[in-house]
Amino acid sequence: MSGQTGQEASRPIGVFDSGLGGLTVVSQIMRLMGGEDVIYLGDSARVPYGIKSPETIRRFALQDMAFLLRFDPKMIVVACNTASAVALDALCAEAGDSTRVVGVVVAAAEAAVSLAGSRPIGVVGTEATIASGAYQRAVHELAPDTEVVAVAAPLLVPIVLHIFGDYLHDLQRARPAVLILGCTHYPLLAEAFGKLMGPDTLLLNPGATAAQRVQAHLHETGLINARAAGTLRCFSTDNPQRFARLAGRFLGRPVRDVGWVGTDELAEARHGAAEI
Repeated sequence: MSGQTGQEASRPIGVFDSGLGGLTVVSQIMRLMGGEDVIYLGDSARVPYGIKSPETIRRFALQDMAFLLRFDPKMIVVACNTASAVALDALCAEAGDSTRVVGVVVAAAEAAVSLAGSRPIGVVGTEATIASGAYQRAVHELAPDTEVVAVAAPLLVPIVLHIFGDYLHDLQRARPAVLILGCTHYPLLAEAFGKLMGPDTLLLNPGATAAQRVQAHLHETGLINARAAGTLRCFSTDNPQRFARLAGRFLGRPVRDVGWVGTDELAEARHGAAEI
């Protein structure tokens, strides 16, 4: 490996989400590519993105990416399903040639189509994700005749199991082959989803498929970091101590390196990047 290629491989992977949920994506990246350094931004002060307007979502996502670009990442993973659905084109256009941007939508749609056969595909996500039609379009570009049953579950994270049935009624009736868990928090509720959907529906975690796409790209470009163990550095726009405590539960290991970044700093990062 040349010195230049080695330097490129040592650049970190940037990941952002509207809060803590994107750590489910980070856990998949760390599982598949343990030698990578990861910089994570959780915009907890402005969560949830899923009920905001497309214009606001794009603005926040561009600010999040501008902050991560300060660390010269080789890739940026848009862990937030809402931001991937609404803002990915804008993010790719602004990232530049040296940083690849990967969202969770297309990778999940590809995996769902490959698994579903002739049966329907279900999607459960935030209001903005479902309203954007991004998952529906991604599936139909690959399999135009596949039925997609998409439902919004805006309050799913904070509610209890017995309310799930109200949200999932249409999905249960459709009996999809695959259910895409279109929010980063939803894999944490996989057991509850599984009980309601039954054994004939496969639950698909977009974070896992996005991590696989990152791994494939880094292998193809020779940018895999071959070290035994990488590092994780986190930033939160809200209380970093609370973030660290909850992040440890997401990852199953202590998280100590959490910095605070204000939303005004994110806006300045975006403004500064636009002026360069």
